[in-house]
Amino acid sequence: MSLDKATVLHIARLARIALGADEVEPLAAELSSILAWIEELNEVDTEAVAPMTSVVEMRLPRRADEVTDGAPVENVIRNAPEKSDSFFVVPKVVG
Repeated sequence: MSLDKATVLHIARLARIALGADEVEPLAAELSSILAWIEELNEVDTEAVAPMTSVVEMRLPRRADEVTDGAPVENVIRNAPEKSDSFFVVPKVVG
């Protein structure tokens, strides 16, 4: 896929990137080569490849799922900047 100057200028405007007149042509060539490389990747057969999030298999440690009584209300709101009875007071955010 080849990008023309107008498309590069449109992409730059969307990305809020200021380009000089001398930067458009080299950038168009560079973006076109990147898109050509991506098109090559689309030809690779990945049907038998399992999806993965990392190249190294990892297991995250899990804590025991135990029911607790929580914490006493006094301990929970002790460091609140502002409180009313046993509730946090927060500024109104909806008009």
